[in-house]
Amino acid sequence: QVRLVESGGGSVQAGGSLRLSCVASGYPFSAYAMGWFRQAPGKERECVASISWFSGHIYYGDSVTGRFTISRNNAENTLYLQMNNLKPEDTAEYICAAAPGGNYYYADPQRYRFWGQGTQVTVSS
Repeated sequence: QVRLVESGGGSVQAGGSLRLSCVASGYPFSAYAMGWFRQAPGKERECVASISWFSGHIYYGDSVTGRFTISRNNAENTLYLQMNNLKPEDTAEYICAAAPGGNYYYADPQRYRFWGQGTQVTVSS
């Protein structure tokens, strides 16, 4: 059974930091590209960052470039998202996802096969 379990969300003031984690199981983690998406009420799901299987290719959305860092530990089947200098517009549910064909990154959510349940991030001004 495939599972993606996110943690690390919470409430923080603008300028603060959070580190999200996503622990994967039930599929060959290192063979999949991984991504972090976010969705705010009334908005489309947005790819925040994506990383290829051995971290050689990384994508960041324009709104988070320079503030967020995606990383992965294949030995521990874990994906991370370090979020610094958070802004109120970063408030959303953050969801990790896995895409087959892991030799590149993918920003298109339709490329992703497995999805987690999400963790809420709230940034106050």
